[in-house]
Amino acid sequence: MPNKKITVQDIADELGMSRNTVSKALNNTGLLAETTKSKIIQKAIEMRYKQFTYMNTSPASSKPTVNKDIALLTCSMPNSSDFGSNLLSGFEEKISNLGYRLSMYMIRDNELNSSNLPFNFNPELIDGIICIEMFDKYYSKLICDLGIPTLFIDSSSNLENEPLNSDILLMESYHNIYNITKNLINHDITNIGFVGDIFHCQSFYERWQGFCSALSDSEISLDINNCILENDKEPYGNVEWLGNKIMQIPTLPQAFICANDFLAINIIKALKYKNKSVPDDVLICGFDDSAESRLIEPHITTVHIPSCEMGDIAANLLISRMENPSLPFRTMYVRTATKYRESTGDIE
Repeated sequence: MPNKKITVQDIADELGMSRNTVSKALNNTGLLAETTKSKIIQKAIEMRYKQFTYMNTSPASSKPTVNKDIALLTCSMPNSSDFGSNLLSGFEEKISNLGYRLSMYMIRDNELNSSNLPFNFNPELIDGIICIEMFDKYYSKLICDLGIPTLFIDSSSNLENEPLNSDILLMESYHNIYNITKNLINHDITNIGFVGDIFHCQSFYERWQGFCSALSDSEISLDINNCILENDKEPYGNVEWLGNKIMQIPTLPQAFICANDFLAINIIKALKYKNKSVPDDVLICGFDDSAESRLIEPHITTVHIPSCEMGDIAANLLISRMENPSLPFRTMYVRTATKYRESTGDIE
């Protein structure tokens, strides 16, 4: 049954493992041996599990003959609701139609910490590299030093004095968050907090900059005490931890601007855990326009990223670099769009 939808249980059955173990590997949660994680992910790719459907495991005979290999390097495989999954789907469709093949390499913590490439990665066989969820500054430079045409989807946030020798593709973040924050202020919502590790990546930092600029231009002082800015290694997904962080804020903000939808959803859950309601007690804004942002109650005001189209743009950028390595390095932004929903009440 070639059109059968592959489930976590199907992968578990193929490998003779528990469903829970497979789920941990696919969602990058819990503690598993690196060999076990790799085995599960490779099987998921082979079976074309939902977030790996963009992987070209067996080129169709109608497509051009493959003559170039592009490597996807990532520290965290995007799940099916992540904008990166749709981006990679659009990217793989474009490059495969042009005769390129995409292969995936997971960068594990031990490789990241020791600055080692994956054991099965041979630079001599790779013609181009696309990096997603690759925000470590020093490992990013290691990749660039290979001398292979490389494209980063988003990047480390601290590259001002040491730019990467690569192209970078980002979603526009600053202006949408600036405009949302200004809109809240224009509706007399002036006690506003920000949630997220602002140094997680460049796009998070630009969202923070948009937030801060809107406050400054409205002559409102930034109050760090209103914000939850802990390192992203902290358990933002733990409702009790996050709820306690919110309750430690001296005066509960009227609104939270969250660096992405994952954080916005968890803030809503944490507020509910502390018997607070959205939007009655607090207004919430996210970023990404994930599927979950349209499913949770209330639906979340967010920023839409044209992710599939970004995949096509990413393919054009990387292929042009592969064809002409002497091009000046480029940083490109793709326009995004605000989506006002119930989590910010009647503000539009």
